[in-house]
Amino acid sequence: MGSPNDRVYSDTHEWHKEEGGVVTLGLTRFAVDALTDVTYVQMKGVGTRVKAGDVVGEVESVKTTSDVYCFVDGEVVEVNGALANEPGLLNTDPYGTGWLVKVRASDRTGLTKCKSAAEYDKAHPS
Repeated sequence: MGSPNDRVYSDTHEWHKEEGGVVTLGLTRFAVDALTDVTYVQMKGVGTRVKAGDVVGEVESVKTTSDVYCFVDGEVVEVNGALANEPGLLNTDPYGTGWLVKVRASDRTGLTKCKSAAEYDKAHPS
C-alpha cells in the first residue's frame, strides 16, 4: 500500500498535509515501521513559533528516539493530545489518528523540498 497522495513527504520521513492554511504533520509508515513500538511522543506546545527545518518534537520507541522536523514556518496551533495516553496510535494509524502536530503556516516554501507520494514511495519501498 502506497503513501497517501494528499500530502508531501520529507527525506526525514515526516508527512505534511495542508488544509486551509494549517499544515498537519505526522510520521510516515516507513518511519513508524523502522521505529517499531512507539512508547512516548513529545511535541512542542501550542503557541510555539517554528521555522522550516526546526525540530518540533520527538518520538521514542523500544529501539530509539527520533526527532520530528517541520518544513513550514508558522505557529503550532494544535498537538495531538491522544498520543500522550496512547502513543501506539502512531503505529496503528500514522496517516490518520496518529498525526502529531498542526502548524498555522506563515511560509510554505519549505514544502517545495518535499516529495510527492510516488517519489517518496520510490525512494522508500515498503
